[in-house]
Amino acid sequence: MGREIERKFLVKGEGWREAATRQTRMRQGYLSDGMSRSIRVRLEGNRAAINIKSSRDGIQRLEFEYPVPVEDAVAMLDHVALKPLIEKTRYEVPVGAHLWEVDVFEGANSGLIVAEVELGSVDEAFERPDWAGEEVSHDHRYYNVSLRENPYKNWKE
Repeated sequence: MGREIERKFLVKGEGWREAATRQTRMRQGYLSDGMSRSIRVRLEGNRAAINIKSSRDGIQRLEFEYPVPVEDAVAMLDHVALKPLIEKTRYEVPVGAHLWEVDVFEGANSGLIVAEVELGSVDEAFERPDWAGEEVSHDHRYYNVSLRENPYKNWKE
């Protein structure tokens, strides 16, 4: 059984960019709505997958992912997925013993930059870089499924 344990932070500044080792453009769409679970299809470079996640229990949740043909993913994104789609570029940034993922959102979520680090356990220690700002792990507004329902461009300060 898959389990995801991650911490999520807003990104401040551009210090992460020089350490980024890889970038991948992503398009993803949700086939379900609501916070109790998410079912999404993601096109990531030249691969595609269906992903199913349970609701969060703190910073962890169940997660299952299965490859699908790219052509099927494109059709699902274009004709089945709820709109708007989530569009972003993901950068991989090694920090200490962990690989951080920095997501630079586009489209309806343009202007939002979030960093995530996946952990092996809820209490695992990790090095927090200076560009990792406010922690938003428990703020549902920053979940990708929520960004589809309430895009960043609609938020009021």
